[in-house]
Amino acid sequence: MNLTLKLSPGFAVPFAEGSLVPCERLNRELEALFLEREKDEYRNPTPSHIPQAETFESRFNLFRWREACVQELRSFMLDSVARTVLDATTLSPEELARLRIHNHTWYHITRYAGSFVAHNHPLACWSAVYCVRAGETPPDQPGSGLLRFLDTRAGAGSYLDAGNRLLRTPFATGPREMRLEAGQIVVFPSYVMHEVSPFYGRDTRITVATNCWFG
Repeated sequence: MNLTLKLSPGFAVPFAEGSLVPCERLNRELEALFLEREKDEYRNPTPSHIPQAETFESRFNLFRWREACVQELRSFMLDSVARTVLDATTLSPEELARLRIHNHTWYHITRYAGSFVAHNHPLACWSAVYCVRAGETPPDQPGSGLLRFLDTRAGAGSYLDAGNRLLRTPFATGPREMRLEAGQIVVFPSYVMHEVSPFYGRDTRITVATNCWFG
C-alpha cells in the first residue's frame, strides 16, 4: 500500500513580530513622558479589571497626545498593524488604503509584583503590544513579566499521552510565552486571551498597547 499524507495547520492564529531599530532615543523620550504623567488625571478611570497599586494603566487616548515621540510611536505601531493585515488577509494595498484604522491605545507602568489578568479585546480585530522598557529579570524568577498567550483551541490539551504530548510547532498545545525586549512589537488577533505574569524586577516594565478596528 502506497500512503501519502500531507500535514497542514487547520486552525492557525496569525502573530506578527518585529522590532524598531534603533529604538533607544524614542524609548528614552517615551519613558520620561510616561513616568512624568503617572498621575490620576492620566489614569484609566474605568478599568475592566481590579486595579493594582503596582500597575499604572493610562487612559485609552494615548495616540491623541501631540508629543512628537508619541506620534512617532503611533506611526510605527499602526504601520505594523496595517502590514500584518496585508500579510494575513486577501486585502490589496489599495483596498486597505481606503479604510480608516480606529484605535484605543494606552500604556502600562508595572513595578514589583505587578501583573495583568487573562483577558481579550472582543470589540477590536487586531491588537499590538510595544515594549518601551523590558525591566529586570531576576535570575531566580525566570518567569517574571512574561507576555503569555493562551491556546485558542478549547480542549486541545484535555488528553495528553506519548502520542501527542510532544507536538511540534505550530501544532503544540499550551500557552505561547514571550519575553519582550525594548523596541519589540507583537501584533495578534484581538480575540486571543493573554496575560502578563507577575513582574519581579527592581525597576519598571513599560509597554504600550493598542486595539484596532477598521471602517
